Formats: sequence, C-alpha cells, structure tokens
Amino acid sequence: MTRAEDIDQGKVYDKLLGRLSARYRTPEDTEDGLKRLRRDVFKYGLPQGDLREPLRPWIWKVFLRVDPVDKAYKNEYCGYVQRGPSPVSSKIKNDTFRTLATDSQFKDRVTEDMIIRLLEAFVWKNSDTGGDQAMPFSYVQGMNVLAAPFLYVMPSQIEAFACFAIFIERHCPLYVQPTMTGVHRGLALLDRCLEYADAELYFDLRSKNLTAELYAFPSVLTLCACTPPLNQVLKLWDFLLAYGVHLNILAVVAQAHMIREDLLASPSPMKILRQFPPFDAATVITIVKAMAVALPADLYQELACHPTGQIPPLR
Repeated sequence: MTRAEDIDQGKVYDKLLGRLSARYRTPEDTEDGLKRLRRDVFKYGLPQGDLREPLRPWIWKVFLRVDPVDKAYKNEYCGYVQRGPSPVSSKIKNDTFRTLATDSQFKDRVTEDMIIRLLEAFVWKNSDTGGDQAMPFSYVQGMNVLAAPFLYVMPSQIEAFACFAIFIERHCPLYVQPTMTGVHRGLALLDRCLEYADAELYFDLRSKNLTAELYAFPSVLTLCACTPPLNQVLKLWDFLLAYGVHLNILAVVAQAHMIREDLLASPSPMKILRQFPPFDAATVITIVKAMAVALPADLYQELACHPTGQIPPLR
C-alpha cells in the first residue's frame, strides 16, 4: 500500500475495532466484526508505519479473545512472578538466552529476564489448575520462541502473558505436550501437503532421504518465528491468528516451493534447507492462500485440526 492507502485502511480497522470494543455489543455484533476483521487482514494485511504501531496488539487481542487486562489480572500475574523459579526453571533458562539471539531489534525491546518471567508464570498458572484442564501444560522446548512475538508486540508483559497463555492453551495445545504430538503430526502433514502441491520437489527430496522431520522441525515448532526477519514473521502471525495456526504448515511448504529450483539442482539440498532464506511474508501468504483453497477437503480437515484436535470453523 501507499502511505495514503495505509492510513485510509487504518481508519477502517479503527472503526471495526471500535465496534468490537463497544460496551453493549451483542454476540452477533462481535462475530460480524471478527469476520470483517479477518476479511481485511486476508485482503490487505495490517497497515504499516509508525502511525499504526498500536494496531497490531489490539487486533491480536481481538483474534485471541483476550479481554482488557484489569487490575485483578495484573495482581494474578504479579503473584505468579513473585513465586520465583518454578520446578522447571533450569529447562527454561537453558533455552531463553538463545531466543532470537541474532535479532538486534528484538533484543533492544525484550530482555531474557522478561522471557523467563513470562514462562515461569505460565508454569505456575498451570500448576494451580491441577487436573481441571483436558491437557496438562508445563514448559517444553520451543515455548521461549513462541513467547517472543507476544513480548515484542504487546505494550506490557501482563498483556503478553495473557495472550501467550490463551494462545498456547486454546490454539496449539498439542504442540506443547511432552511428546509434541501436534508438531509431529504437522511434520507428517507437511510432507503430504508438499507432495500434493509440488510432487516433483517432494519425490526429489524423498529420493535423498529428506522428510519434513529432518528439515522443517524448527519452522513447525516455532510457527516460523525462527526464520528472520521478525517484522516479516509478525505479518505471517497476523494471518495465522486470524485464520488458524494450522496454516503455518502451508507457510513452510511455500518457503520450500520458493527455493525449489535451488533444491532440485543441489546434490545436497539439506545444506540449503538448514536455513531458509529471509522470510518474505507477502509471497508466502499469497502461496498459502492458493494452497489452502486447492487442498483436498479431507487433507485440509486433518491439517486444520492437528494443533488442537478440533476442527476450526474457518477455511
């Protein structure tokens, strides 16, 4: 978009957010507003530029159904933090120092202590629920990277924690179980989606004993947050929060497809796949949209339910 178009589109988003945050909104109004918001994210993405800086946190909270964070919630979060190290503190600290370590923009805004506090609080929160939840939650590998975008985007650690907790517990719970069931299902589905979308590339990689388990584990586990630059990954997350984290599998397929000629020409494609090229959100999302529509219904259904075990209502 041009600058003028960007600001005009920002006004559209502001109007929609005003409707969604209206004091006396009805459930029907909320659902209608969410549909419109998803449509605009799908069509335009979020407006860019400093003038729209507050927009992303609001929209992420709307998609996650995070209510305004009140004093009681602040006290709850502070209570978790004040408990200090959790039983899995050593596991957390083994990972946090590596979180987006080469991204200077991220490091300028988010400290390791902030990541540790959020993750320790999440562990304490879920230790209090006991057996009340359908799935247990603690800290597992990759949570540090999944927390990073929320800490970077949200104006406060309290809001970052609220969004992260709901995101983990409702949107990708199978990804963070001890066996990482959702991640491994996602990797198997990635192979199947690649075979459907680009059979030549799929069979070439298989002939060299390369499956998604070998080259795509970090990208699936972190919803592509491990591939810089972060400002491009955030655009993908706008899309994933609007339509479902299951579409990240197609985002990884898209990245492989974008470098297919290099992969096909290489005798050792794993050397290329160890690190994808810098993330290009606009191109990736365009490919994802096309693939999502083209996939067979049964394959898309498996894809849609793999992070949670439930089928989301949107395609």
